[in-house]
Amino acid sequence: MPTNHEQRKGVILACMAFFMWGLAPIYFKLLQHISAFEILMHRVVWSVLFIVVIVSVMQQWHKIQAVIRKPKLLLMLALTAALLGFNWGLFIWAVNNDHMLDASLGYYINPLLNVLLGMLFLDEKLRKWQGVAVALALSGVAIQLISFGSFPVVASSLAGSFAIYGLLRKKLPIESLPGLLLEAVILLPVALIYWWLMAPTASSNLILNDWHMNALLISAGVVTTLPLLCFTGAAKRLQYTTLGFFQYIGPSLMFILAVMFYGEVFSNERVVTFACIWSALAIFSWDSYRQSQKRKRENIPAPTKPI
Repeated sequence: MPTNHEQRKGVILACMAFFMWGLAPIYFKLLQHISAFEILMHRVVWSVLFIVVIVSVMQQWHKIQAVIRKPKLLLMLALTAALLGFNWGLFIWAVNNDHMLDASLGYYINPLLNVLLGMLFLDEKLRKWQGVAVALALSGVAIQLISFGSFPVVASSLAGSFAIYGLLRKKLPIESLPGLLLEAVILLPVALIYWWLMAPTASSNLILNDWHMNALLISAGVVTTLPLLCFTGAAKRLQYTTLGFFQYIGPSLMFILAVMFYGEVFSNERVVTFACIWSALAIFSWDSYRQSQKRKRENIPAPTKPI
């Protein structure tokens, strides 16, 4: 059972993780003149180097060697790596092409989609109010589709890819950091081939760039990995239900940035969809809190945190 000191540290780490994820669009906006594929390439390359350093410091190479000896696990990691690369690339594209509100909506939908996938594939039972929340979220998307003739493709793709990624990683017996390194290594050859074959751009040759540009590009590894390290540190110290309340910091910050700082239009169709999602999340959070309090009264252990 974590001590109060450890729980406070967990709260600080959770806030740091979700604030960094929520403010990440500011970083990608600084690279708006560069294509999403080129930024994704740098994100993969520098993430590998940054995680290699961290794994070396934390002396976790034995965990990676254990995974490498299992071809089936590597095959599954290739699938999760593809989902992660797609999610990273789509998020960068969304931010830099004025779809930050869609990205925000996607990460609001994500926890509700996790619950639905847990019911479908992990034999988890859907509590009554969880079912109401999921149904309300689906209604918001359906109303947008029927009334406005549009479907939130970007938001649904971000939420779906990350939820499926989380589902697969939850079922794999691999810890977060070693798994992330192997996923990044799997993506690395694709990134390096793209870097070698892509048409030259104003920023593709690091030797010709000024140090400011190179610092921004190399920082992609830090922007990718540092929030994850804070998140895993928080997950070790906090109950999963408690950690869940912090996950709305990220999309809320994205929403504020999109509307107040980057001038994205909060149109009628988005108002309807967001209203349904926010209502669903309020019900979902209330139900999660109610269940956590019930477990405390009955001394029932909290659900196991995801990998």
